[in-house]
Amino acid sequence: MDHSPSTTSDGSLPMSETMTAGAQMAAEIAEQPDVLARLLGRATEIEEVAAAVRRRKPRFVLLAARGTSDHAALYAKYLVEIRLGLPAGLVSPSTMTLYKAKPDLSDVLFVAVSQSGGSPDLAESTAVARECGATTVALTNVPGSPVHEAADFSFALEAGEELAVAATKSYTAELLALYLLLGGDPAGAAALPAAAAATLDNAAAVHAAAARYRFANRLVTTGRGYSYPSAREGALKLMETSYLSAHAFSTADLLHGPVAMLDSNVPLIAVLSGDAGGDSARAAVDRLRDTGTDVLVVGPDAGERGLALVTEGVVPELAPVLEILPLQQFAWRLALDRGADPDRPRGLAKVTRTR
Repeated sequence: MDHSPSTTSDGSLPMSETMTAGAQMAAEIAEQPDVLARLLGRATEIEEVAAAVRRRKPRFVLLAARGTSDHAALYAKYLVEIRLGLPAGLVSPSTMTLYKAKPDLSDVLFVAVSQSGGSPDLAESTAVARECGATTVALTNVPGSPVHEAADFSFALEAGEELAVAATKSYTAELLALYLLLGGDPAGAAALPAAAAATLDNAAAVHAAAARYRFANRLVTTGRGYSYPSAREGALKLMETSYLSAHAFSTADLLHGPVAMLDSNVPLIAVLSGDAGGDSARAAVDRLRDTGTDVLVVGPDAGERGLALVTEGVVPELAPVLEILPLQQFAWRLALDRGADPDRPRGLAKVTRTR
C-alpha cells in the first residue's frame, strides 16, 4: 500500500501535511534568498577579515570541514586555485587530533568551515594549526562556538537557526561567504538573491523529477569544476533524506570506470554550469544519454525535463549557490514521496561530534 503523502493538483503538499513532515526543511530552503541578501549587506565585515589575511601573504591554503560544509570547502579550493593562483588542499583533521601531527604551517591560511562550529575535531585542528604558525579563519553559523573561538579571525554567517537536520541555508551562506572572503566582488553577487528566488520558483519541475525517480534505489551525480561540489552536496542530500545510495563523481573521474554502472535503471543527475567545466561535462553527458542512460540535468540549459536555474546577472563562480537549490527541493520532495520525513532523518543529529 502506498503510504506517501498525498498532494494537491499542483503537486504541493496539503497544508495539514506540510505542517508536519518536512515543514522545517521546506521553510529553510525558502529562506535562502533573504539569507543571501542579508549576507551581502555585511560584505564589508568579510572584507575586513579578507584584508587582514592578505596582509599576511599566505603561500598555501588549507580548508577544514565536515559533511555539507566539506562541499563548501571543496568549492573554496576551486576559488583559491583559479582566482588567487595559490595551491589549496582539504585537511584531514585526524592527522592533528588522533595522530598528534604538528606540521609546519608557517605562511599557510587555514580556513575552518562549520555550520554548528561544534565538532571537536574541527575545533582542535584549528587550534593546532594556529599553534603551528597558520593564519586561521573560521566561518560558522554559531557565534561563540568552539571552532569560532579557536581561530585568529572569524565570521558568523547569521543565516538564522537551522532546525532541520539536513543543512540548506547554512550551506549557501557558506558558499557566498567563501566567495567574498577569497577575493570575490560583491557587485558580482548583487543579483544573487533575486536569481535564487526565481530558481526556487519552479515547483512543478521539482515535483515531476521526484515522481520520475521515486522508486530508484541507486543514482549517480556528476559535475565538473565549480559544479563538482554541487554534485557532491546533492548526493549527500539524497542519501540523508531519502536513504538513496547516491554516488558523486567529477565527470572526469566518472569516465575512468564508474560510468560502467550507469544504465536505464541507474539514473545520472548532471550539474552542468555555463562555464568551461560545464562545457566539458556536457559533451560526456550527451554521449551517455545516447547510450540509454537516464539523465536529469541541473543548470541554466536544463531542457524540458531538467531542473533549470535562473543565472542572469550572476558571475559564473557563484553558480554553485544556485545549482544546489533545486537539488535541495528535489531531495525534500523525493523524501516525502517515499514516505520519509526530511526534517528528521534516521540516525542523524544536527551536530555530529567527531574526534
